Amino acid sequence: MPFSPPAADKKILEEGASFTPKFDAHGLIVCVTVEAATGEILMLAYMNALALEKTIETGVAHYWSRSRNELWRKGDTSGQVQKVVEMRVDCDQDALLLRVNAGGDGKACHTGRKSCFYRSVTSTPDGVRLTFADANSP
Repeated sequence: MPFSPPAADKKILEEGASFTPKFDAHGLIVCVTVEAATGEILMLAYMNALALEKTIETGVAHYWSRSRNELWRKGDTSGQVQKVVEMRVDCDQDALLLRVNAGGDGKACHTGRKSCFYRSVTSTPDGVRLTFADANSP
């Protein structure tokens, strides 16, 4: 395992050099993935310990699919392989940030869009609605 168990000491956790990711009760850690060149948010996914290990070991993004309950190497079916440029961890080590170069046509979303974040939440007199935020169509 390339990382240590969570640090009990807050100072060590927040300021130390040990990578001690905190997984949730389901054994997962959230991961925000952005395009390295632009900083555009591509997707949000989860990793379990195996996905995190494989990502570190191979330099290619691996995630845990909660819907399929299986390890998922991004790009195996879509061709959108994400090569990791940098991995960061937040202050209390319960969230990850991947900066990646996306392969294929660079569309990270399973809907065929570049980003999974293509709709805005808008409050209207008729209630809360979703509107398309950009022309990033499939």
